[in-house]
Amino acid sequence: MNEQQQTLFDFMRQQADKLLTQTLQHIGLTFISLFLAVLIGLPLGILISRKTKLSGTVLGIAGILQTIPSIALLGFMIPLLGIGARPAIVALLLYALLPIIRNTYTGITGVDAAIKEAAVAMGMSKWQILFKVELPLAMPVILAGIRTATVINVGVATLASYIAAGGLGEFIFGGISLNNTNMILAGAIPAALLAILFDFLLSRLQKLNLKKLNTATAALPLLLILLSSFYFIPSAYGSKLTAGFTPEFMGRQDGNLGLQSKYGLKIHTIVISDAVMYKAAYEKQLDVISGYSTDGRLKAYNLIILRDDKNIFPPYYAAPVVREDALNKFPDLEKTLNLLSGKINDSIMTELNYRTDYLHQSPERVAKDFLLSRNLWKPERNGNAGIVRIGSKIFGEQYILANMYSMLIKGYTNYDVATKTGLGGTKICFDALTNNQIDLYPEYTGTGLLAILQPPVKIIDSLESSKDKTYNYVKAEFKKKYQVKWLQPIGFNNAYALMMRQKQAVKINVKTISDLKKYLETN
Repeated sequence: MNEQQQTLFDFMRQQADKLLTQTLQHIGLTFISLFLAVLIGLPLGILISRKTKLSGTVLGIAGILQTIPSIALLGFMIPLLGIGARPAIVALLLYALLPIIRNTYTGITGVDAAIKEAAVAMGMSKWQILFKVELPLAMPVILAGIRTATVINVGVATLASYIAAGGLGEFIFGGISLNNTNMILAGAIPAALLAILFDFLLSRLQKLNLKKLNTATAALPLLLILLSSFYFIPSAYGSKLTAGFTPEFMGRQDGNLGLQSKYGLKIHTIVISDAVMYKAAYEKQLDVISGYSTDGRLKAYNLIILRDDKNIFPPYYAAPVVREDALNKFPDLEKTLNLLSGKINDSIMTELNYRTDYLHQSPERVAKDFLLSRNLWKPERNGNAGIVRIGSKIFGEQYILANMYSMLIKGYTNYDVATKTGLGGTKICFDALTNNQIDLYPEYTGTGLLAILQPPVKIIDSLESSKDKTYNYVKAEFKKKYQVKWLQPIGFNNAYALMMRQKQAVKINVKTISDLKKYLETN
């Protein structure tokens, strides 16, 4: 059943177990980090209320931490803490600190001086004044900070799936990659409802009278610990090995769904971004990963591809896809883009990817070096006959190809170029193309077939995993349905693949996906 035939309710009912697991993980991540943020932020807020000279520095640092883009902050955590829950919790903790510290400071310093003087006159010590006067009176303001931190954490926790920490982001990013609105909403709606629910409950807590508020506040740490434990409720798999799959791979028939249906593969699986997946395998944090057959990190991290002996991965000819009205608007565009046709085979693309993924050379340099080596590079003409908008997905190979096309257009035509790279997954790129936000981007025939067209199984089977049949089918369907043209293939086939560390695969004698299944069943 494809997305057009399946309602959101049907999808959520079908994925109920997975949705429950991700929701529990999401709640757990939110409140583990919130609990730690309260443990750190509350004392810091009290400290700067006593030593006001420190307030500017402490609040400034907390403010700077919150201005760091969340995905970047998660990236900074990986070299220190690896992948999984730990870096996600630390990143969420840092985001939650500012509202808790600021509101604790504001609440305590806002207590009427006359009340504090009266407490001193009654012979109370500084600690008694803090716990019996200042904190109870400041608690509504402090709870407002915790309330803000909670809502922030529920939202930011969706990004945790990028580093294999779980949560509702798995559905959201999988749906973006797969052009599946139901999947996006299945993650986004529960996340939004959680934020609304927790915000409402904390708002009610704020409105309690002082006596009830003190009782509720005393119970708050136990409640935070209870909600934090939700992260550990989803049962662990008994599999001896752990697989890391991208959100897109998890929801595709030429991905985890195919591994389950055609191979019957049952392996403990976590969702992870391909940006950190390869290194996690190299560092033995993952045993199996979903990679790309031309990825340069195969060579960099000494990984091997497990042979797909049941042929669930279709061919993936790479080629530029261009809106037909853009080809009409820019008459020289098609022949210029086709200059790259047949010029890059699998081994060449792997080497180019290796230079960006592992040697950290810029995509611009790699693209220019290749064009120079094939006598295809020409100086820019500084054309003024219109601007061609080029998009790309968010991985190295796409950046390289986008730069090659940009250089070819600037050198061979009188057009200028605007690049919109790093557009995320398939859905974002394709929607940008069909909504006239970009004119072209590099795509893969297998992705066009399964993620965009989503034809019946009998049509997929009729293509017999043939590169040429698949290309001809998607070319005809894209033209008919979307007025988008597939230009000539670039030459390489970047198919999905399962990968393992070479030493580990040799040690357990796994060469094919069927071998992997057999190993999991017997160990």
